Order: sequence, then structure tokens, then C-alpha cells
Amino acid sequence: MSSPYPVRGRGTASNPHNRFAPSQSVAEDDGWYQEVPLTQGTQVTSETAKSIITRNSSPDIPFDRSINPYRGCEHGCIYCFARPSHAYWDMSPGLDFETKLIAKTNAAALLEQQLSKPGYRCAPITLGANTDPYQPIEREYRITRATLEVLLRYRHPVSIITKGSLILRDLDLLAEMARLRLVSVFISLTTLDDELKCILEPRAAAPKARLRAIRVLRQAGVPVGVLCAPMIPMINDSELEALLSEAKAAGALSA
Repeated sequence: MSSPYPVRGRGTASNPHNRFAPSQSVAEDDGWYQEVPLTQGTQVTSETAKSIITRNSSPDIPFDRSINPYRGCEHGCIYCFARPSHAYWDMSPGLDFETKLIAKTNAAALLEQQLSKPGYRCAPITLGANTDPYQPIEREYRITRATLEVLLRYRHPVSIITKGSLILRDLDLLAEMARLRLVSVFISLTTLDDELKCILEPRAAAPKARLRAIRVLRQAGVPVGVLCAPMIPMINDSELEALLSEAKAAGALSA
């Protein structure tokens, strides 16, 4: 059901049925909605995953394997392509995607099992293809860090995509992986406007925090690029040159 009022700190105010739901209902506003902005807390459920490496063979995707430590993403980006994936768990791609999260608490142990199999063939793994590995709940669950520890121990190459400044917590691991030429980091940077950021990416790090993350990572020798996407006509496309200029000044190597 959709609310006519914004939900504070979230990317959407709606929670539509997922496309696999056997039945649907439609509600009408009878005038009794509360007139103050709603709030919605975050719920995290632990999952014992059966597999942790996702593979694809799409010619449009530049990697063939990825790891997602979580299902759903608290950043709540309004443009996120991954929202529909929540329907597979009988949840909505709306508010559920950013408020009902699933943590794969056995991710690191499962990854170690898969990497140690005799038939495993090494190729770069992308961390954060469908959900941000450094979203706010990572501060408590530390699944991404545990995953990086396994990858470092096995000398396995990894590419990380994130909007989270929490990545600096793992600078010790990333610097060592960079020394061994095992890691590349891509910071998503869509706007320099804090107000627009709060609309597009409500719970992601502020633009200045992301630029600082680029700067600190580069000072530690970690190769960093930026992803300036999406560029939305009449919304943030006019910022592209400024985004690239600021990213370069912070030390980014590619875009």
C-alpha cells in the first residue's frame, strides 16, 4: 500500500505487491492517514546461505562471478535496479527492499569452502553487484570484512563497488591486497549536492565522504575508480564534468 506522505530517510513511500504474489489488494485513502512524515525502522534477518558465489554469462556484464553479503540495501537508492530481486523472497521491491534486509552470516565460511574445492578456477570476483557491501548494517555484521579476509588469505582478486565510506574501516586489508595487486575499488558518485543525494540515495554516504574515501584509499595505494551513474536528464546530468573533476582531484584513476 502506498502512503501519500514521504517516509523519512527512505527512497520510496510505497510498498507494492511483488509480482509473484498469488493475490493482491488495493487500498484507498479515506482521509485518515496521519499527516506527519512516517518513519520506518530496519529489520535484519540472518540467513544460512547455501551458496555465496553468483555466476552469470551475460555478454553485457564485465564479470562472470559476484558476491552479495546481504539481500536488500539500506541505502534505499530510488533508481536501484536490484529492487525487483526482493520479490523472489516474497517481499516488496518498495520499502521492503530497504527496510527488510537479509544478512548471509555464513558467507565467509561458505566462500572458503568454495575456493578450496579442487575444481575451482580463479577469476576476479565482484563484491557488491546487487547490494552495497558497505551499507550501514555492515558496521555491525562485518560480513564484508570477513569475506575480504578470506579472499586475502587465498590471494584471490576482487573488485568492490560501493557508495559507503565505511570501506575505510577495512583499509588495512585493502592496502595489503593492493600491494599484492588483488583489489580494485569503484566508488559510485552521482551528485555533489547533499540535498539531491538525500532524495536519490537517502542512506548512502554524503558526496564529501565518498570523495574523502577515494583520497584516503589512493594514499594507501589502493586503485580507485568512480562510477558516475545514473546520469538522469534535468536532474544530475549537468554535474558530470564537476563530478569527474572532483573525483580526479581526489585521486581517482578511472571513470
